[in-house]
Amino acid sequence: MILGIDEVGRGPWAGPLVVGAVILGGAEIDGLDDSKKLTKKRREALDVEIREKAAAWALGWVSAQELDDIGMSETLRLATRRAVEQIQAQCRQQNLAFSEIIIDGKVNFLRGTALEKFAMTMPKADGLIPSVSAASIVAKVARDQFMAEQAAVYPGYGFKSNAGYGVAKHRAAIERLGVTPLHRLSFAPLAKYANKPRESPQKKSGVQSIEPPVGYPQKRIRGPRKVALIFSGDTAPDGSTFSTASLNLLSAVEISDTDSCIHPNSICINEKPMTTRQIGDKGERAAADWLAANGHEIIARNWRTRYCEIDIVSVKGEVLYFTEVKYRKNDDFGDGLAAITTKKQRQMRFAAELFLAGKPECSGMAAKLLAASVSGDPPAVQAVVEVN
Repeated sequence: MILGIDEVGRGPWAGPLVVGAVILGGAEIDGLDDSKKLTKKRREALDVEIREKAAAWALGWVSAQELDDIGMSETLRLATRRAVEQIQAQCRQQNLAFSEIIIDGKVNFLRGTALEKFAMTMPKADGLIPSVSAASIVAKVARDQFMAEQAAVYPGYGFKSNAGYGVAKHRAAIERLGVTPLHRLSFAPLAKYANKPRESPQKKSGVQSIEPPVGYPQKRIRGPRKVALIFSGDTAPDGSTFSTASLNLLSAVEISDTDSCIHPNSICINEKPMTTRQIGDKGERAAADWLAANGHEIIARNWRTRYCEIDIVSVKGEVLYFTEVKYRKNDDFGDGLAAITTKKQRQMRFAAELFLAGKPECSGMAAKLLAASVSGDPPAVQAVVEVN
């Protein structure tokens, strides 16, 4: 599994620097991209989905005063280490493991640590690698929310809208009100305030600044749920009888992890739900069977590198086909082809080019991209279209 890392808040004049770290595991989340390319509404929606579905996520915070004390380079290293230490703790707790680390940019902030050998850097990774995109999003949303809270503590600076960046309104507020504990006095435009008090007149009201947490509250990654098997006609603790209707209602409610069953005569088992990877594999098998039935020779399935993956690679005639499979259990919210966005098409082309670069024997072949929509249980291919 890949641990993706990205930072936000390097350039603002005020506020913390935050590093996001995410292991998506088998989670597939549509619409991931560089957080700067997404609208605020879309980022916030994806942030909720990432925190819910990711195998692990964490945030490393470094305050403005820490940044002033140790400098930007060390701040980036410190925030990264803080985020990764939280990820490692979650991995130990949940028996997870990541095999590689991808850091957006050109600098390995884990150099000099035991994890250096597992880490690589990649410019623009936040737009190419899903786990790095996710890290970019959770860090951006968390920092923006923090700065919006600070706007109430320090009115007049526009922190809710400018997130601490040195825009005109913010610069004018500094000239008028002075600096706050959120301001980075090591930045050249603010150096003249270094020997002046780091608090604004608003602090006289008694409202205190909220320092960014070293470890932002983490999503608890639960183990296997305890499931109670209850049958129609069984007796509940209150003496009533479970009906078919009540069982249908219970099936829609998540049963909490407890030491005892909710029903004394029920049988408890530890059951792991089918993973996203397992669910997707069912769809990929159906697509591979469809391609084979239509004259394709399957030469690779789930071809992966640290950067990307291809669901199915096949040959028909003199043409090499790269197929992206989108499986949905039903089509209540549209078929899987809706997920083949412009960004996804770029990723498909990137993956195909990488595959061909390592296969000189295929260099003379024509190549085409396909997208297969699969739905139902058992899965069945609904459509296969060529991607331009």
